Amino acid sequence: METTNQVSKEEEAEEQRRDLVVSKEEEEEVVEEEAHPYSFHVSGPRNLSTLNWRDLIYSTWKDSNYKRTVIACFIQAVYLLELDRQEKRTQETALAPNWWIPFKYKLTQTLIDERDGSIFGAVLEWDRSAAMADLVLMRPSGAPRAVLALRGTLLKSPTMRRDIEDDLRFFAWESLKGSCRFKLALEVLKSASNSFGGSNVCVAGHSLGAGFALQVGKALAKEGIYVETHLFNPPSVSLAMSLRNIGEKAESAWKKLKSMLPYSGQESRAGEEGDANKNLGLKSWIPRLSSFKNSGFVVGKWVPHLYVNNSDYICCSYNDPGGDGGVNKENVAPPGNVPVAAKLFVVTKERQKFHEAHGLEQWWSSDAELQQAIHSSKLISRQLRSLYSGSGSGTSSQVTQGKS
Repeated sequence: METTNQVSKEEEAEEQRRDLVVSKEEEEEVVEEEAHPYSFHVSGPRNLSTLNWRDLIYSTWKDSNYKRTVIACFIQAVYLLELDRQEKRTQETALAPNWWIPFKYKLTQTLIDERDGSIFGAVLEWDRSAAMADLVLMRPSGAPRAVLALRGTLLKSPTMRRDIEDDLRFFAWESLKGSCRFKLALEVLKSASNSFGGSNVCVAGHSLGAGFALQVGKALAKEGIYVETHLFNPPSVSLAMSLRNIGEKAESAWKKLKSMLPYSGQESRAGEEGDANKNLGLKSWIPRLSSFKNSGFVVGKWVPHLYVNNSDYICCSYNDPGGDGGVNKENVAPPGNVPVAAKLFVVTKERQKFHEAHGLEQWWSSDAELQQAIHSSKLISRQLRSLYSGSGSGTSSQVTQGKS
């Protein structure tokens, strides 16, 4: 009998030791999550207002700084969804959910790359039940019903190969339509638009993800479906663009040289005919950069928001007027015959390292100093030219100063 009691006590003691070990492991996991550099409480935005009944009267979502912050957090969540998958984090220790839960949104779908099984996008929808728990009885004005967020390149071995493959695809062709990610993102965005209406849906991306967001948003705009689009550090450098620029510079140099040479009227006419033939040949293999004008298309239906940093060589070309547009320092509104191409938000900090200038964190930073402009540069015009018919000249911008 004593032996039985002794065995029972030893088993009980062993069970208590196991419980203690498990408890310590869980506590360590919680501490690790809180101290993780990608934890929302460590690297997330500061001084955010909590949604409450006041949002029913005045919505913080109408504040462009607040909206930029939240959308950037949603994209960060997609990066972390893939990292959570790679590091096999559990539901209790996952980092990603804390980047959407505070804003009363929920994850309803992940977008999986069929080539390597990686998560490259996610659909986040307004979480009515979570909002009701905090006495927010309705969705605040300006808050999208659903957001499709797309991450950029993740330099981790499980997904790096496919990410870089799409980076090279854009660099070579300035198009991502050949990627399986484009097809899936377009299907998901179209489905969300059909379910909730285009005005209640938002698409956003960072870096490579911004490239996909721009192209799927433009594809829907061609069908008359206009979704709010936010592009953080969108890629602007490509081989195709370089060839176009070289062709334009060569043509400009030839015209200047020709104007300096003496010639008779007959030679002038022959030269003009020859130049026309040369220009025709040039256009046949190098697409021309051109401005656009409103010709049957309702201007302003789809105006993407671009967030760029002048120290980021990947996206800074969007802010380069290229001699064809730029910032209008006199705050003059664009003429009626010039379409508004994009809303541009520019960070102009000096001496910034590339990883900071291209990073997503800057867009929810409390000390971000932004220059906001209604902007139409040559690059923006070319990216959106398929939405407009005809061609024209002249671009303009309207500038306001903002600080968040």
